[in-house]
Amino acid sequence: MAVPGSLQRQPANRGLVSHCTHHHIVVFLLTFFSYSLLHASRKTFSNVKVSISNQWTPSCRNSTAPELQPYELWNSSHLFPKAEEATLFLGTLDTIFLFSYAVGLFVSGIVGDRLNLRWVLSFGMCSSALVVFSFGTLTEWLHFYNKWFYCCLWVVNGLLQSTGWPCVVAVMGNWFGKAGRGFVFGLWSACASVGNILGAFLASCVLKYGYEYAFLVTASVQFAGGVIVFFGLLTSPREVGLPELGADEDEVSVEEDANRPLMGSDDVDDDDRNYSIQAADSDNEPKAIGFFQACCLPGVVLYSLAYACLKLVNYSFFFWLPFYLSNNFGWKEAEADQLSIWYDVGGIIGGTIQGLISDVLQKRAPVLAVSLLFAVGSLFGYSRSPNSKPINAVIMAITGFFIGGPSNMISSAISADLGRQDLVKGSSEALATVTGIVDGTGSIGAAVGQYLVSLIQENLGWMWVFYFFILMTSSTILFISPLIVREVRMLLHERRLRMLAE
Repeated sequence: MAVPGSLQRQPANRGLVSHCTHHHIVVFLLTFFSYSLLHASRKTFSNVKVSISNQWTPSCRNSTAPELQPYELWNSSHLFPKAEEATLFLGTLDTIFLFSYAVGLFVSGIVGDRLNLRWVLSFGMCSSALVVFSFGTLTEWLHFYNKWFYCCLWVVNGLLQSTGWPCVVAVMGNWFGKAGRGFVFGLWSACASVGNILGAFLASCVLKYGYEYAFLVTASVQFAGGVIVFFGLLTSPREVGLPELGADEDEVSVEEDANRPLMGSDDVDDDDRNYSIQAADSDNEPKAIGFFQACCLPGVVLYSLAYACLKLVNYSFFFWLPFYLSNNFGWKEAEADQLSIWYDVGGIIGGTIQGLISDVLQKRAPVLAVSLLFAVGSLFGYSRSPNSKPINAVIMAITGFFIGGPSNMISSAISADLGRQDLVKGSSEALATVTGIVDGTGSIGAAVGQYLVSLIQENLGWMWVFYFFILMTSSTILFISPLIVREVRMLLHERRLRMLAE
């Protein structure tokens, strides 16, 4: 008995290896490091929170201000009478950034599908670098401290940084098809974690000279990266005369199966597959789909809501982990910055391995479910980590593996799957919009979470913060449960058919 073609598993890397060129490698590296630099500038802010808090509150131990400064000028340069109020304001800045970042993602995805992705990405990188320089370096050099000015700058920074993720995912989706997408995007999505590591390393190296130099270094590197992207990034294979993804699908049936997105419904009739949100143009030039049309694509809303809960947890570690280590265990700020890297190391390994497993299974949701169940246990264990750096680092890496891995998968590989469904005929013109919706919804959840974390920590303590994380992780599983059930049924159905075929 012959097995239907849709049930025959193809080697995950076959189509990938056969079509990989040096252009693919350059695109992979440029998009990888461009978003790494954006994340490095965000990580710098979280890594220097203790120094900023000291600068914004009166303290005779503050070494970043001139020692012989007159008392009146010294007192007027501080924003808060107590460190607790400064900490709460830092959490408010995180919330402001993420809300503006979320709003920007919805807009940037639509803009990215209608303008040149390279222009949008390089503009966002260079402009954001200037804002970060003004926020952290220029204000300190001029001894200008104003809460409203900081808030306005961080709103603008969130809007500008939001141009990054939809654009880089769309570019990657243009160059890499379904074959091996879980592994490729799992490896590539480590760009955020690499950026965190880079930001933590740069901040810890120059922090002894003052936190303003940490902002100066990361802003300078990010601006240079934006210039390189502008002159070197190819947004689509057709720019160098290569065929678009799916252009040769009719030539070989294996290739057709290799480029079919994982998010396509296998139980849809052939007549239904002829339907497309985008009308076929005579010149084969697809038009960008609308925002509400993208929201109506299968799986977009469920994964967006799930990502809102998961990104809340992931970004809470991103924003608050160095502060938690320094505040809860009394470790030095530079040591806490370096130790927090292990969470990102776990996320890098988790995203790559889980993406590879999802390629083998050709299903994403079951892999996410298993990882998130283990994440609940790892969060409970990390909340009770002893005052030991080696033990803390190990449990932290395990937690990053089970939380950062699924977060990377949803924001990259799954977003690319969602943007290349049969309903949009794999059009690249849907990728940035769908990615912006998923990541934008996730950022709204993360924005609310940052304020709640500071509020819960101040009133109930860190242990209740971890209980809150466990609740949000469980909610993530709940939102994708319909997709988990459907994909598990499909796996069992495929297995039964293969057993009958044998």
